[in-house]
Amino acid sequence: MGILSEQVHKKFLPLSSFLPGNGQYKLLPFRFIRFDSEQYLLTNLVGEYYLTDRTTLHRFIQKELDRNDPAFAPLRARHFFYEDGETSPLHLLATKYRTKQAPLADFTSLHMIVPTLRCNTSCTYCQVSHKNTSASACDMTKETADRAIDFMFNSPSSHLKLEFQGGEPLLDFDMVRYIVERTREREKQLQRPVSIIICSNLSLVNDEILAFCKLQGIYFSTSLDGPKKLHNKNRPSVEFDSYQLAIEGIARVREALGIEAISALMTTTMASLSMPKEIVDEYVGQGFKSIFLRPINPYGFASKAGAATHYSTAEWLDFYKIALDYIIDLNFRGIQIREEYAALILRRILTPYGTGFVDLQSPAGIGIAAILFNHDGNVYASDESRMLAEMGDQHFLLGNLNTDKYEEMMLSDVLIDTLMESMSEGVPGCADCGFQPYCGSDPVRHYRLQGDIVGHKPTSEFCQRHMALFRHIISIIERGDAASDVLKGWLC
Repeated sequence: MGILSEQVHKKFLPLSSFLPGNGQYKLLPFRFIRFDSEQYLLTNLVGEYYLTDRTTLHRFIQKELDRNDPAFAPLRARHFFYEDGETSPLHLLATKYRTKQAPLADFTSLHMIVPTLRCNTSCTYCQVSHKNTSASACDMTKETADRAIDFMFNSPSSHLKLEFQGGEPLLDFDMVRYIVERTREREKQLQRPVSIIICSNLSLVNDEILAFCKLQGIYFSTSLDGPKKLHNKNRPSVEFDSYQLAIEGIARVREALGIEAISALMTTTMASLSMPKEIVDEYVGQGFKSIFLRPINPYGFASKAGAATHYSTAEWLDFYKIALDYIIDLNFRGIQIREEYAALILRRILTPYGTGFVDLQSPAGIGIAAILFNHDGNVYASDESRMLAEMGDQHFLLGNLNTDKYEEMMLSDVLIDTLMESMSEGVPGCADCGFQPYCGSDPVRHYRLQGDIVGHKPTSEFCQRHMALFRHIISIIERGDAASDVLKGWLC
């Protein structure tokens, strides 16, 4: 027995190897920012954070913390420093950083195709200057569609996703069918699975379309802005009640394809600001388990009509916070619903994993996370780039499927230069910001609103909105109460 114990004991390092060091430490890379009137937020390379007062922050930077200080253990555990002789913190931090940046290696996964610009609604915030239902010149040809499919399968991504955008894609369902069938053929030949989504207002959904979608494993995404009066105000049609057809369409898709086969998005307009709880209630009433509270984009009709400037960032934040508090309260009452914007931010704050959300990536996700093929073969670095082009500015045009090769477009100066300049790790105003690990870059929005792809950070609406969101969500997490538990539950 004694010999066995001695043999087992030899497999372990002596106790002295696990005792604390001498308290001398070296700082690891970190940033900090004033969080509120009393605290500073410290973040490291992978977004682990610590809240502390100015005195403790100063003592930490001066390497004056001793092992008895309350801040010493959490800062050490979260890789803000390492003690003399230690190497494991460096390896752990490097592993977490590689994990966080892993989506970059996967390259372009989301490929958006616009089979037609025709549409049968006249949304007040339409971002793409849609055409009327008879404008067949705005339809994609089979030759262009084939080249779009070739382009998609050139991507090295292991998670290809094809999304039909519009206009209203179902106005040219023959082209949708053609693209899907050709994609499934290539999928089978190359053994590369592709998930397919149709973004539609659902007004044209019928049994034939649903049968095809069931056979091909297609999902739907639709718009639902809130209760009937609000939805119809935002998304009017002279031909039909857009709310009624959307609700009926949601029910039909679920019955034919399953409860999870459809998701919905809302866009916040001026009319939405006074109805945060009513909008959430509409989603709950329609059986959705999540809602994405999106601000409006400053493109297309939304810009021309002034809808994008009808409310300020502060007004949207007030709307968002009321809605988020209400969603949390619903969860207290046993009604499960998640706010997707908060869930994305939580993933960036509380996990070592990256997200595929284009707006919260560095470098920007345009082109390397998502790309769009317009009906005419023009290839844009993002959907927003296409929206900007519809306003007459082709700045983010990468090329055309009918004249340019994959490598030429993906290595074009406009894309490479934008990616280089949008790396927030080196952008003025971002490089030293304590929120940098959670944030991203939106060069198209900054170019549209400020005339520069980097933008002026002190006056950037994007920065103001996200910094406020980060502060609000971290404040809820730090409370450590039931609300905090609800948010953390959204990571499951």
